[in-house]
Amino acid sequence: MQVSQANNVKVYNLSQGKTLPEWLSDRRKRALQKSDTDLQRRIQLIQDFDMPTVATNIKVSPDGQYILVAGVYKPRVKCYDVSQLSMKFERCLDSEVVKFHILSEDYSKMVFLQADRYIEFHAKYGRYHRLRIPKFGRDMAYHSPSCDLYLVGTSPEIYRLNLEQGQFLSPFVTDSIAINACSVNPVHHLLAAGTIEGRVECWDPRVRRKVGVLDCALSSITSATDVQGMPSVSSLKFKDGLHMAVGTSTGQVLMYDIRSDRPLLVKDHHYGLPITMVDFHSQQGLVVSSDAKAVKLWNMKTGEMFTSLAPESDINDVFMIPDTGLLLMANETPKMGAYFIPSLGPAPRWCSFLDSLTEELEESSSSAVYDDYKFVTKAELENLGLNHLIGSGLLRAYMHGYFMDIRLYHKAKSIADPFAYEQYRKDKIKEKIEAARVNRVQIKKLPKVNAALAGRLQEQEQEEKQTRKPDESADGTNLLKDDRFAALFKNPAFQVDQESEEYRTLHPLVSKQQKQREKKLAKQQAILQQFEQLQQEEPEGKPSDEEESSSDEEDQSWRDELREQHRQLREEQKSRPIERSQSRPRFYELKAGEEFSATKTPVKRKSNASLGERVAKEDSVTVSRTPGESFGSKQLTFKLQKSEKEQRFQRLNAEHHKERRKLRRSAGELRGKAQGKSTL
Repeated sequence: MQVSQANNVKVYNLSQGKTLPEWLSDRRKRALQKSDTDLQRRIQLIQDFDMPTVATNIKVSPDGQYILVAGVYKPRVKCYDVSQLSMKFERCLDSEVVKFHILSEDYSKMVFLQADRYIEFHAKYGRYHRLRIPKFGRDMAYHSPSCDLYLVGTSPEIYRLNLEQGQFLSPFVTDSIAINACSVNPVHHLLAAGTIEGRVECWDPRVRRKVGVLDCALSSITSATDVQGMPSVSSLKFKDGLHMAVGTSTGQVLMYDIRSDRPLLVKDHHYGLPITMVDFHSQQGLVVSSDAKAVKLWNMKTGEMFTSLAPESDINDVFMIPDTGLLLMANETPKMGAYFIPSLGPAPRWCSFLDSLTEELEESSSSAVYDDYKFVTKAELENLGLNHLIGSGLLRAYMHGYFMDIRLYHKAKSIADPFAYEQYRKDKIKEKIEAARVNRVQIKKLPKVNAALAGRLQEQEQEEKQTRKPDESADGTNLLKDDRFAALFKNPAFQVDQESEEYRTLHPLVSKQQKQREKKLAKQQAILQQFEQLQQEEPEGKPSDEEESSSDEEDQSWRDELREQHRQLREEQKSRPIERSQSRPRFYELKAGEEFSATKTPVKRKSNASLGERVAKEDSVTVSRTPGESFGSKQLTFKLQKSEKEQRFQRLNAEHHKERRKLRRSAGELRGKAQGKSTL
């Protein structure tokens, strides 16, 4: 049930909600009603309250127990029993119904004016009689004292059909070429006919002559109305013995006192569409008028608007149940409308539950939503370029932001971001596509934002499931399934930059872990390939040195990777331009009696020199000549200078050998004893 509030008057749309198609089986309908929450929450005022295509006319019997609806296609009439809240019967007709009238208190006597110039009389059991009129009809009215049925249409005559005698009487001849509407006064039974020229001719059935003419076309043109074209009378209705409302084809409603030829009030719908129905709500003193777009309720004395209804589809007919707040509507849709307005009156007796239902809805507290204003923060004002309006009357401070007119907001938004609507449209289309994919087969994929983090979390979860005992419960929450952290994997603002210095400092082994994961995946793929190709299995006896050395290799690669990451960070820090404060240069002077000597070349640099260069720098180099040799006459002898570490190692090694010589015993005695034993 949809609730709208126009002019501070609540209107409850009882026909809003999902509908089930007729071709579904009863079992399928019951299953859908149990599973679908929208179907459970809807209010079905009357069962099957719809037409196959379009409903054209709707009325309620004078006793208020039956609702009769005419529509297409095929042309038919449906009768609903309100005591059972369901359809009583359905009858198909030969042609579309233009108008119909209920002659009795219930549905036992009805007359239908059809589009093929035929008039059908129906009784309880069905069609009773069918006859034809000379011209196409547009409206009809019943005069109960004389049992005369008045028919008007595309001719100047008002046809009179006496239902007691069963014959046509002499017609009333008007001054018009066609008549659109007619009505009979309920008090003194004056007949009023609205012509296509915009006049209302009043006839007295007792003397069978015209007693007055009202020029509504000229009276509808005022300073407050916008009339385009020739206004003709499209509908009319008597309230009592003196007051009458006339609707024109240009969208104006005129209130008349039949004692005067000037209207009391002229109300404009401002749509420029013909007024299809005019009625009165006597308890509230309101006029109910409708065109194809909207139904308006306004004060018959002042013209002040009470409320209005604007359904999504065009309106064909409206019936206001007397002394209640229920309004029935025939639309250009299969489903007929039902609206309840508690301010007009109580609900009918057959749907009295609407009163308690609406009272509960009014008592329930709901947050206020301002349709004409937009709440914006100070940051949003700066983005829109409207921060200069702070303190003016266009912004009203509220909590941590401001309220501003929605029209001003849309205008500023279109200027600041002209492509915002296109982006909004693309996002909505994307959301609908994603919502449609929910029922499909789901494949677990990593999110686009922070995919590496999501992969690590999934691996941790799988490892915990493997190591967890069956009787143990999971500890903690999963970030991937927690709604509080959903933005971490959806909003690009939370993307982790793995190339930043802070991340690499805290996680120096990211590439190592990535390599381990790739290695693990490669191993799994190798196993799968092994199972697919059973004939190409390797023989048993796989060398175990690979498995034994795998842990040592991983440890060594882990250390190498750690050193490499730190080395890269140091190089990046050195390569960055360092901004230093400008300082004055410092000068130094050599002390008295000192000689300047440069430092010795480091060992690493000396090792890069060639052998000849190093020998040239050594002092202990001797050259001797040996003539007569076939391989050369010069002999070069030199002694390289050893480092302090090598000298210390040689010194310790010489001391060690010296100690061992002291402790070593001679083996000569053992040799002499062995010779003596052999002689014996």
